[in-house]
Amino acid sequence: MLRLQPGIIRPALRFPTAGLAKRTISLKPDFNKYKLIEQPAGYIVGTVNEATPQAEINYFHGSYHWSYERLLAVALVPLATTPFISQVDFPILDALLATSVLVHSHIGFTSCIIDYIPKRVYGIWHKFARYLLTLGTTVGLYGIYQMETTDVGLTNLIKKIWKNPN
Repeated sequence: MLRLQPGIIRPALRFPTAGLAKRTISLKPDFNKYKLIEQPAGYIVGTVNEATPQAEINYFHGSYHWSYERLLAVALVPLATTPFISQVDFPILDALLATSVLVHSHIGFTSCIIDYIPKRVYGIWHKFARYLLTLGTTVGLYGIYQMETTDVGLTNLIKKIWKNPN
């Protein structure tokens, strides 16, 4: 006859909380993730004999990114002057101008966030600033859509303001 030992069949029933971490209930919020990240003196990590960590190679965030920014900035010159010089209303050109200005501003503010709110110091605040900028750009794109489809457009709006500032 087969004889079973009691501890082999149901070990989980004897200790139902084994392996589970106990959770303490507290009404006090944890603000540690919102604090600044402590930095070493002089922001120097390691010693002089350690090799510098190499960043992952990503051409879009390197020289290509700079080239794209410059091409966009150069393209803004004819986009901004053509509607006013030609005196002809081109809705697609108008939408392209408004979108290019918005994208150019987004890239510039992203550079400011990267420079002045670095991730290594501010942690979650860096991510929050980037999300807030993306939200503002998305709302701006929706505003451009509304202005181009239901209103007079960017260049005609500028012409109206220029002629009648009141």
